[in-house]
Amino acid sequence: MSKKILGVTGCPTGIAHTFMAEEALKKAAQKLGCQIKVETNGAAGVENELTPQDILTADAIIIACDRNVDMERFNGKPVIETSVSEGINKAEALIQRCLEGKVSIRKGTASDIPVKTETSALHTIYKHLMNGVSHMLPLVVAGGVLIALSFLWGIYSFDPNSSQYHPIAATLKQIGGYAMGFMVPVLAAFIAQSISNKPGMLAGLVGGLIAIETGSGFIGGIIAGFFAGYFVLFLLNSFKKMPRQLEGLKSIFLIPIISVTATGLLMLGIGEPCFALNNALMASLSNLQNSNPLLLGIIIGCMSAFDMGGPVNKAAYVTGTVLLGQGNYFFMAGGF
Repeated sequence: MSKKILGVTGCPTGIAHTFMAEEALKKAAQKLGCQIKVETNGAAGVENELTPQDILTADAIIIACDRNVDMERFNGKPVIETSVSEGINKAEALIQRCLEGKVSIRKGTASDIPVKTETSALHTIYKHLMNGVSHMLPLVVAGGVLIALSFLWGIYSFDPNSSQYHPIAATLKQIGGYAMGFMVPVLAAFIAQSISNKPGMLAGLVGGLIAIETGSGFIGGIIAGFFAGYFVLFLLNSFKKMPRQLEGLKSIFLIPIISVTATGLLMLGIGEPCFALNNALMASLSNLQNSNPLLLGIIIGCMSAFDMGGPVNKAAYVTGTVLLGQGNYFFMAGGF
């Protein structure tokens, strides 16, 4: 029975050398009479990804890669780590080393094969949303703390026309404002990244920036992130049969231009309705916090304690942090 070898290729740009190394390894394996499966880490993301079962049954693994890949999954297996250029120029020699068993075992404990579980559509959406939120929160924390520090000199210490004005306070407030300004674009970009990996980030980022400009806020950012992610996923599936020679055209030209245009048109089209909805929600919260702040605090507290870190808790926290970025401090204060 022929030996089974796995390969992982990837170059910094993820366009040409990634697929040249893949082709070279496949040709060398065919010549030497062994099986091979090659995972490519290109500009359009990971293709032909190695499964835990592939790794478990492999006799050796060749990592011909000049970019970061998950190496922990190969613990306890014979692994050759080399550059992508070696994968192109010395593919046959690398395969021969694997066949002769002249490969060192990668240190570490081999991971157990994870059991695949069915996930609901709601849980999938929640996972994508939380990916955006987790990357957005450091901006909220950094920006919020800097703005809070600026108040040490007085509530209006950032205003040049106020008697409390202090240049350090104004600088801290300005930097904090810039950090908070990136909140919606980062949220949208990483929602899209969770859905369609790196190719979706650009359209999500642009959609988030348009959401800020049109006043649609975090509602627009969430819509932009999900639309960009799933639209890019559709494009990637549509372009799968394109020749490898056109990989650069697809990854650097076609997908970015089409996805950014489509996301931009959508966000400009829904900007006004989202702006109106955003204002309506803010007005409702303002009415509640002005008329009955105690009730608001009880509602937020119950949501926060309901499932201790689950979806309801995170819904309250995310709403509070997003409203912080829009200048509403009462909702978050109600949680305390």
